[in-house]
Amino acid sequence: MSNNPRQVAFQALEDIYQNHAYTDIALDRALKNNSLSRSGLHSKSFQDRALVSELVYGIVRRKRTLDSIINQFASKKASQQPLKLRIILQLGLYQIRYLDKIPASAAVNTSVELAKKNGLSKISGVVNGILRSYLRQSADGDPLILPSDKIAYLGVKYSFPDWIVKLFIDQFSYQKTEALLDWFNNTHHIDLRTNIIKINRENLQNKLLENNIETFLLKEAQGLRLSKAVGNIGNLEEFKQGLFTIQDASAQLVTHLLNPQAGETIIDACAAPGGKTTHIAELMGDKGKVIAIDTYAKRLEKIKENATRLGLTCIEVKEGDSSELTEWENQADRVLVDVPCSGLGTLHTNPDIRWRKKPEEIEKLTRLQQKILTNASKWVKNGGILVYATCTLNQKENENIVTEFLANHPQWQLDTKNNNFLDNYSLPSKGMIKIFPPDDNMDGFFIAKLIKGEV
Repeated sequence: MSNNPRQVAFQALEDIYQNHAYTDIALDRALKNNSLSRSGLHSKSFQDRALVSELVYGIVRRKRTLDSIINQFASKKASQQPLKLRIILQLGLYQIRYLDKIPASAAVNTSVELAKKNGLSKISGVVNGILRSYLRQSADGDPLILPSDKIAYLGVKYSFPDWIVKLFIDQFSYQKTEALLDWFNNTHHIDLRTNIIKINRENLQNKLLENNIETFLLKEAQGLRLSKAVGNIGNLEEFKQGLFTIQDASAQLVTHLLNPQAGETIIDACAAPGGKTTHIAELMGDKGKVIAIDTYAKRLEKIKENATRLGLTCIEVKEGDSSELTEWENQADRVLVDVPCSGLGTLHTNPDIRWRKKPEEIEKLTRLQQKILTNASKWVKNGGILVYATCTLNQKENENIVTEFLANHPQWQLDTKNNNFLDNYSLPSKGMIKIFPPDDNMDGFFIAKLIKGEV
C-alpha cells in the first residue's frame, strides 16, 4: 500500500498495459488498493488523488507523443523497453512536458526514486540520463521531432492514431481537425443536470455553493457546469437526494430536442445506463410512460437505481434487442434512438477509445445502427417523433445513416420546426445537428429529429 501518487499512478498504468484494463477501472482499482480512497469531497488526499488521475489519464491520452520522445532519446524504442522502465519514463516526461506546477527537477528526481522502488535500481541512471537530456534540449525549444507527413504530424503532436486523424481531416478542414485534437487533450469539464421535479437550477446552484462548489449556468439545457475540479461529487447529499445527475450538456440537448410531454408513451431504444431515460421522465413531470430497453439485465438495474434516486416512477425497463423487438408497433408518441457508436465525440473523457477502437469496427457499427433505427421507427405513431443520436463525429454513423433511412422510408421526414433553441449549433442539414467540441465546448454529438407523416 502506498500514499505516493506517482507510485499509485505507476500501478494503474501497469494494470492498463499488462492486463488491458480500461483507464477508469485501473485508476479506481489502484486508488482502492492504496490509501488514496476516492471518498471525501474536500478531504486532505484530494490533491494526491487529482495528481494520480491527471497522470494516468494524461499518459493514456499522450502515449504516442511520449513514446515518440522516448524513441528519440533512448537507445531502444519505447515498444522494446521493459514495461516498468517505459512507464517510469512516460511519467517523468509527462510531468516535465505538460505539468507546469511540478518543477522539472522534482519530476526527474521522483522518477529516479520510482525506478529504484520498483526493482530498477541498476538502470535508474538511464531514467536520469534520458529525462535530463530531454530537459537540456528543451532549453532551445520543443525537442520533439515531428514527421513531415501531415497526418502523422498531427498524430504524433496530439497523440492520436493516424486513422482517426485522417477521418477527421476528411470531414473537417486541417485547421479544424487540429483544434479538435487539441480540445480532446484538455481537462474534461463536469456538467450537472437539474432534476426539475425536485428543484430549479438556481436553487441547486445555491445549495452547491453552500458546499463551496461554484458552478455557472449552461446556456441551453437546464443544467450547471462546475467552475473547477472537485472531489467525488457523487458523495454529496444533494446527489443522493436526487437533486441532480452528472451528464454532459450535449447529452442533455438530445432529450430537449426530443421534447417529451406529460402523459405520452416514450421509448428509449438503447437506454442504459439511463441518463437520457431519466431526463425524459423528468421533462414529462414523471407523468406518462417511459419504456427503457437494453440487451443486458445488469445495465437495466442501473436504470432502476437511478430512477429510484431521482424519485421517478414512470419508467418501465425491458430486456431485449431494439433491432428485433416488435411489440410496440405504432404505439409510441416519441422514440429516442441513441445508438451504440464509435464514441469519437468523447475522446477526452474516454481516452481508451483512441487506442482500442479500430477502423474496421465502424462498418459493423453502421449496420447495427441502421438496423436499430429501422426497427425502432416502427414503434412510432403517425405524426410521432423519433430522435436519432450518437456521441461520435463520424459522418458514416451520423448523416449517412439518417440520409439512407429517409431514402428508404418516404413516410419519414426531418422535422425542421420548433428547433430554434438549437440554431447556434452546426447543421449539416435542417433537422440535423452536429456538436463540434472546440466551437461548442461540450462532447461531440450528432442529433437528428424525424417526424412520421406530414410535417
